[in-house]
Amino acid sequence: MLRMPEAPPSPVRSLAIRLAIATFALLATTMIVYFGRDGYLDNNAPGPISLLSALYYATVSLSTTGYGDIVPVSPLARGINTLVVTPLRVLFLIVLVGTTVELLTERSRQSYRVQRWRSRVRDHTVVVGYGTKGRAAVETLLGDGVEPEKIVVVDTDRSRLDVASGLGLVTVSGNATRSAVLRIAGVQLATTLVVSLDRDDTAVLVTLTARELSKSISIVSAVRESENVHLLRQSGASSVIVSDETAGRLLGVATRSPAVVEVVEDLLTPDAGFSITQRQVEPAEVGGSPRHLPDIVLGVVRGDQLFRVDSPQVDALERGDQLLYVRKSPPDEKHSHHAEKAAQRAAAQREE
Repeated sequence: MLRMPEAPPSPVRSLAIRLAIATFALLATTMIVYFGRDGYLDNNAPGPISLLSALYYATVSLSTTGYGDIVPVSPLARGINTLVVTPLRVLFLIVLVGTTVELLTERSRQSYRVQRWRSRVRDHTVVVGYGTKGRAAVETLLGDGVEPEKIVVVDTDRSRLDVASGLGLVTVSGNATRSAVLRIAGVQLATTLVVSLDRDDTAVLVTLTARELSKSISIVSAVRESENVHLLRQSGASSVIVSDETAGRLLGVATRSPAVVEVVEDLLTPDAGFSITQRQVEPAEVGGSPRHLPDIVLGVVRGDQLFRVDSPQVDALERGDQLLYVRKSPPDEKHSHHAEKAAQRAAAQREE
């Protein structure tokens, strides 16, 4: 169920190459025996060796079965069998045994990587549902500097998981409403769970299951209908986003002020331009007003409560406060960050 990200060669192509090599060895041996049929003796059918008999001998010889009913008797046939057929026999065995050994080695390596990941993973993010919303959430996390190894995607669609694995994400195949699946994803050790499913009832079940496994995890869930928001919050969701209504509001704003929508999209995209982010209050800022900071502060998080920047409760900043502010991202930040992480992943794979 749990799969570590990797970029293996196409299994169909690898299998086709092995089959081609084995077929070549078999056909080459058959032709060698058939053209040198005068030097072979069939104990069951006196006379020249037929093409079918040559194919039969090649098959039992390369597979090391060797019934002994067809044998080389002339010195030339025995010499060719020793110098040519024997290497082909070895090649044939290498293809068959090599495929089996490679399969077992790959399984062992994948098992080792899974065990290693489980022993090290802490404070990661689990994304349930890798549809449009889930992909956008993952892209935002990656653009904000989150390590791909720190993101686990849970879905039942194999094609979606293949796409996530191609980005370097750890994937889990299974129904997230089952506690066993969420345990495999490490929800009990994660800091955040993103529930981005298409059905509100399923989102409620996933939230309930996750909250039962972890009392401290932050659960962010998306719902389609606003009437289901209270169900998600009662189930243990820390934050609920009404996807359809949010999109509808942006559509309504776009009809009169399309520039506002562009600014909102820019603020929600951390890769370039402006973005909304959160940081800890610095010691030099304690006691001051958030409105007087050089950053454009939108709000202050104190404890578990969010205050707008003009709220009198946050006229004086305190230790432990979190600032929600507008940050400018360099245009090349995304590319340099991903290039650095890709180099690190390649080095780690070479070490393994």
